[in-house]
Amino acid sequence: MIKNGDGGWNPYLAGALTGLLLILAVWVSDKYVGASTTFVRVAGIIESGFLPEHVADIEYFNKEKLIIDWQTLFVAGIMIGAFVSSITSKSFRLQPVPDMWKDRFGDSVPKRAVAAFAGGFIAIFGARLADGCPSGHGLSGSLQLAISGLLSLLFFFIGGMIMARIIYGGGRK
Repeated sequence: MIKNGDGGWNPYLAGALTGLLLILAVWVSDKYVGASTTFVRVAGIIESGFLPEHVADIEYFNKEKLIIDWQTLFVAGIMIGAFVSSITSKSFRLQPVPDMWKDRFGDSVPKRAVAAFAGGFIAIFGARLADGCPSGHGLSGSLQLAISGLLSLLFFFIGGMIMARIIYGGGRK
């Protein structure tokens, strides 16, 4: 069964398909999936359009090629896949403030935007500090049965549960 009771995708099927995608990526292209480097590259590409001399002076961009590569297409595919999934599950909505956020924090769009930006900034900062993101360390690392990958997944889940508890108060309104 593809859909669960809420109309969304069955998480077990989605997890199994993700695992197959990881295996196929390595088998077909000899590449492990990851996403955080894409955001840094795209930022460098955009900045080089305005301040190319500044980008040329940054050591990281001298060793990391500023190109649209398979990883950039992978991230684009994630966005397209999420859109297709929301359409096929009939859950697509344009909504500036999600219902769960609105119930807990009110319907302020600027407050939600600041929180989303701050969360995204912290996530990408942490991913770059760790030299990889959850998909790179957690999924690809555990695919290789690396202890660091398995530990990464464990702590991503623990951190997510703690933050959900802090932000949403354990389901209390």
